[in-house]
Amino acid sequence: MPLKVTAQETNPGIFSVSPVGSLDSNTAPALEERLRPILASGPKAVILDLAGLEYISSAGIRVVVATRKALKGKEGKLLLVNLPPQIRKVFDIIQALPSLNVFRSVAELDEYLGAMQEKAKEEA
Repeated sequence: MPLKVTAQETNPGIFSVSPVGSLDSNTAPALEERLRPILASGPKAVILDLAGLEYISSAGIRVVVATRKALKGKEGKLLLVNLPPQIRKVFDIIQALPSLNVFRSVAELDEYLGAMQEKAKEEA
């Protein structure tokens, strides 16, 4: 199955990226291409909404890990939401979840982002 990727800036410096379909060696370059300008803009956070992802291979995992690394180098965060059970299982197997910020829902993510913004205000 091909991969469709949509992306939008939901708040200043916060981007939501939604891959739909299969993320494998054939389709990973499409996600990388969509992420490239976002990462170049120095975002505060990139939210990967994986609700529409049906399959992920090691090539897809590599894109996620590389995105996290690129963001960390610029003090940004990678946040994962809405992981289908089969996708969560892959991350569990490779034990990647402890090093990533994963949320059960967009509401839980919004709560986290609100707290993060309040903390930034207090520190300013």
